[in-house]
Amino acid sequence: MLQQGKIMPHFFLAFVLLFSSTLSFAKENKMSDAFTKVQLTTSLGVITLQLNEEKAPISTANFLTYVTEGFYNATIFHRVIPGFMIQGGGFNTAFEQKTTNKPIKNEADNGLSNKRGTLAMARTQVPDSATGQFFINLVDNRSLDFTSATASGWGYAVFGEVLEGMDIVDTIAKQATGSRQGHGDVPKVDIILEKAEIID
Repeated sequence: MLQQGKIMPHFFLAFVLLFSSTLSFAKENKMSDAFTKVQLTTSLGVITLQLNEEKAPISTANFLTYVTEGFYNATIFHRVIPGFMIQGGGFNTAFEQKTTNKPIKNEADNGLSNKRGTLAMARTQVPDSATGQFFINLVDNRSLDFTSATASGWGYAVFGEVLEGMDIVDTIAKQATGSRQGHGDVPKVDIILEKAEIID
């Protein structure tokens, strides 16, 4: 006959393992659900982004404002540099720069790195000048990361990543580019961001 003392430890251990696994699964699901997803429908395919509200609340809120306002609809990827990044969110199909909301605070010191597939805010040489333009890193661009709270060290704020559609990003990066109205690295055939929308 089995002794109770030998049954209970095994039963208790199994219960603890099951409970721990359940908590871990719930935690993973909660973390996944916590991040807002945005779908970019482009003329070359669909890109799904996952935003990081926890590490970049200002940049995320700013981006979502532009999304909900329909600002990005019918804009183009106006700067494409293979081996570096693709940039959009600033010009319409007539290559007219769009009017934006006020600039936001630079959050590049949030610990997120400009790795391949990450989404970051574009800006001028002024650290706190980002508005509506964004870029997706094609490679690990650690030179764009925060190093110090100085004009040259602030870097570019990462606030999300490509969840699905990195193949589309890479396809965009392969398009032929040239000059247009004084701007370089502009795709010769418009790559249109037809619609940006929040998805479940």
